[in-house]
Amino acid sequence: MKPNRLLYVALLAVLVGGCAVGPDYQRPAVNTPAHWSEPLVGGETNAPVPLTGWWRNFNDPELDSLIARAVQSNLDLRVAQARVREARAQYGLAVADLWPAADVSGSYARTGTSHHQPVLGSLPIPPGVPFENDVYQAGFDASWELDVFGGKRRTTEAARDEVAAFEYGRRATLVTLLGDVARNYIDVRGYQRRLAITRENIKAQQQALVITRDRFTNGLTSDLDVQQAATLLATTKAEVPSLETALRTSIHRLGVLLGQPPGTLLAEFSQTAPIPAAPAQVPAGLPSELLLRRPDVHQAERQLAAATANIGVARADLFPKFYLTGLGGFESISADDWFTAGSRFWSVGPTVQWKIFDAGRIRARIKVQSARQEQALATYEKTVLTAFEDVENSLVAYANEQLRRQSLENAVTSSRQSLALANKLYANGLTDFVNVLEAERSLYQAQDALVQSDRTVSTDVVALYKSLGGGWETAGKQTSLSLAQTRQSSN
Repeated sequence: MKPNRLLYVALLAVLVGGCAVGPDYQRPAVNTPAHWSEPLVGGETNAPVPLTGWWRNFNDPELDSLIARAVQSNLDLRVAQARVREARAQYGLAVADLWPAADVSGSYARTGTSHHQPVLGSLPIPPGVPFENDVYQAGFDASWELDVFGGKRRTTEAARDEVAAFEYGRRATLVTLLGDVARNYIDVRGYQRRLAITRENIKAQQQALVITRDRFTNGLTSDLDVQQAATLLATTKAEVPSLETALRTSIHRLGVLLGQPPGTLLAEFSQTAPIPAAPAQVPAGLPSELLLRRPDVHQAERQLAAATANIGVARADLFPKFYLTGLGGFESISADDWFTAGSRFWSVGPTVQWKIFDAGRIRARIKVQSARQEQALATYEKTVLTAFEDVENSLVAYANEQLRRQSLENAVTSSRQSLALANKLYANGLTDFVNVLEAERSLYQAQDALVQSDRTVSTDVVALYKSLGGGWETAGKQTSLSLAQTRQSSN
């Protein structure tokens, strides 16, 4: 084909290549409520307070340190980062497939021709005809598939969306990591506080048992009081192993979250510290802002976009494929004239391939991709609903737990007064010892429940921050820039 004809073919490919088969992606419309259904009565606000570094609102240096170390060394986060790199490499392959491919080769061979082949064997062969030769060859071949119907561009589009999806997946992993570290740290401090209260009660009950035994020895009470006091003491002591197990389990979990062996942090948590107090106000924002903050929603949306592009990839196989191919080089049976003008060979021209019969495979693949897109759409819609559900659940849990905590504070105050009064009456012989035991049991239970409520209030705040998608902005600036560069390079 003459050069001007090749030019016409290339121009036609560019003009036709402006369109791509398959549906163009449109972001699904979402019905966003104007306000939260749960009232903001627990200190939450609609103020647009940034959620970056939300854990610092607990004013706990140890928590800040744990999160900083977890972000640096957590293995789940490392896996997510590797997936992002893999997706970027796949995107690079898709982009490279848009351009021509050229190979350079060189070879030498010693060849021998049969004396009795069908053609030469039937003709008289003059003397001196060589049947063995050296063959020298060097050259290149090139091929370029013209993306006339946009199949390759759809492949690039899908790969670009997959990069974005994996990036948002990494950010979702980070949000989960921050929440898990904070929750397990609060659990550690909560179990430490419960152990401290249990040991304080054990000490008080041991003193009560000693006093009861002395009174029994002096004939001032019965052995029943002694046995009841001993029973209460043994019951309280039985709580210690379970609490220590829960404490060690939480410390082990923190160690693994930091990418360390489970027992690494045991010495670090050898001293008891208070439960991190929840901040006075927690920004909940508006429902319309939630979908912009949740990385899992962004991830599901990009996966839907990739699934939509893959329909075009499958549909492009219905149409013919156009190639520009060429090869050229030097070939000779002698090294002396290998690179002379007479040894040159070349070939260039277009090629068309069209699958006219494949037993319905292409249309079946289109149906597969369409079904996957429907799944991705349903997953996106479910992710959106789950995001709203998470926030609503966190709001109601946080508000109601604060009401419960206030009641438990009142219960602890009343239990202390009841125990003091019961001891006074028992010492004067005006009440049975069982009332003293009941008052001690009630005080211990109220104190333990109050500590658990303190822990729950703080973990509810963590759950609220997590449901709002807070935290990934901390490490998101650089990755956002790289994601934008990836998108620009595809345009």
